[in-house]
Amino acid sequence: PEECAMFQCCGCRAVLGDSLHLCAQEPRLGVLVCFKVTNGVTWEESLVIGLEGFPLGCACYSLSCQSCGWIVGFILYSATRDLAHLRGFFCLFKDRILCYLLKKQITIEATNINFPALTLNG
Repeated sequence: PEECAMFQCCGCRAVLGDSLHLCAQEPRLGVLVCFKVTNGVTWEESLVIGLEGFPLGCACYSLSCQSCGWIVGFILYSATRDLAHLRGFFCLFKDRILCYLLKKQITIEATNINFPALTLNG
């Protein structure tokens, strides 16, 4: 792929994942949705229940950077109908990660990049 990228934590630059495991982008939530992440990502064993804003009406596990403890995303456990397609995937907040573009050998904020259109909605 032309734009291969590694996803890194903004807090400590630990590698969290890569664009080869990217399966969707969710602009409403500002997340990159991945099939797989590295061992540098851990998740809480307790569910967070949304009572306001996002994740209103949803239950999710928080994803953290194992190196620095920064919250970098979530895994939806239960969701409203419009977000049900994200259940079980690793959702990384674009404003919490950096992208190292392999071909260009540069690092940019994930909020400044758009990967080719991918969607989980049929």
